[in-house]
Amino acid sequence: MRKEYDFTDAARGPAVKPSGKTRITIMLDADVVAAFRARARDTGCGYQTAINQALREYLVNDGLESTLRRVVREELRNAS
Repeated sequence: MRKEYDFTDAARGPAVKPSGKTRITIMLDADVVAAFRARARDTGCGYQTAINQALREYLVNDGLESTLRRVVREELRNAS
């Protein structure tokens, strides 16, 4: 190794290539994490992947639920 290096033209680059995911810190209850870890062990995928899938399903179903509620309200209003 050299005793000195010339970094005058160096550029700082990303340490990790972007993968379309965002690193965050989140506080979850211990029992929730334990349940996801157990589910991940049973399915063979990582617990963080399982949490991501559960959040994604919630977002999809949440939109479905609000749409269904709106349709039912409209139908009840029209039936009166």
